[in-house]
Amino acid sequence: MSATPSVPGRLKEYDRIRAVQWYGDHLRLLDQRNLPLAEEWVECRGAEEVAQAIRDLVVRGAPAIGIAAAWGAVLAAQRGDDLDGAFATLRAARPTAVNLMWALDRMRSRVDAGADARALADEAQKIQDEDLAANRRMGELGAALIEPGSAVLTHCNTGSLATAGFGTALGVIRAGVEAERIARVYAGETRPWLQGARLTMWELAQDGIPATLIADSAASHLMKHGEVRWVIVGADRIAANGDTANKIGTYQLAIAAKHHGVKFMVVAPSSTIDMGTPDGEAIDIELRDPAELLSHNGARTVAEGAQAWNPVFDVTPHELVDAIVTERGVIERPDAKSMRKMFAGDAR
Repeated sequence: MSATPSVPGRLKEYDRIRAVQWYGDHLRLLDQRNLPLAEEWVECRGAEEVAQAIRDLVVRGAPAIGIAAAWGAVLAAQRGDDLDGAFATLRAARPTAVNLMWALDRMRSRVDAGADARALADEAQKIQDEDLAANRRMGELGAALIEPGSAVLTHCNTGSLATAGFGTALGVIRAGVEAERIARVYAGETRPWLQGARLTMWELAQDGIPATLIADSAASHLMKHGEVRWVIVGADRIAANGDTANKIGTYQLAIAAKHHGVKFMVVAPSSTIDMGTPDGEAIDIELRDPAELLSHNGARTVAEGAQAWNPVFDVTPHELVDAIVTERGVIERPDAKSMRKMFAGDAR
């Protein structure tokens, strides 16, 4: 089988992408629907525009969604809009990623304490800065688990585009390549929006990290031939027992990894941990428009009359997870007891 070439030497420059940018009176979002063919920006000047950008996948990735929503609350305060309405609109933008709710709850608490627009802007900036610091820490912790010379497989996009910068799972990969622990990187396409093909491959190219793209359906074959030692993914919500909601297709990767003796790592900041949700069965899984499966670039590709089912997340049971990596530390073989030990008091 073909392999991604090793990266010579130690890479010195990473993380030049900032997809969520604040300009004092408006928010600029790198439009992820058009990458890698075009680098275009969407400007948001109100909470409704931010919510629409979240719904339309202009901005995506659980941490980035939360950060964008926090700035949406700032815009509402600056404009003197009804804050209750603005918070409700932002919360309804997407249901599965808990970071959205976490960031808005944090902003809401500042409003309840009497914060003005300037104080809210300070809080939103803290949320963004803390996420970047968490990602760098998770990169170090996750990379330390990987044997030198390993090949890894990742799913969806979990890098700078999905966060404040550096990334969660992709941050571990960046740190692992720099530490010469990761020698080869594989990325699955991640249908139907092709976040792996369009976004992860683009980010890795920006950093000069060679990577090999595979069809989603080739992952088990790749594992069978011993080509990877770790599957490394992010998360949109992690329940109190360690069950993990992530991009659709993650669950089947975890099953295949278990069968083939490949280790499975979930990388997410503590803001993704939802101790108020007991297990994966209680996680609300977002269903999106079936047209996303029935057409491509606005042109229908499936026979008229055909129907489609389009869940965009699935839940991986904690029994299939070898390690959850957060900025607070690593939980190996997560379960309810180990989750409580690290995140006691975090129930929302």
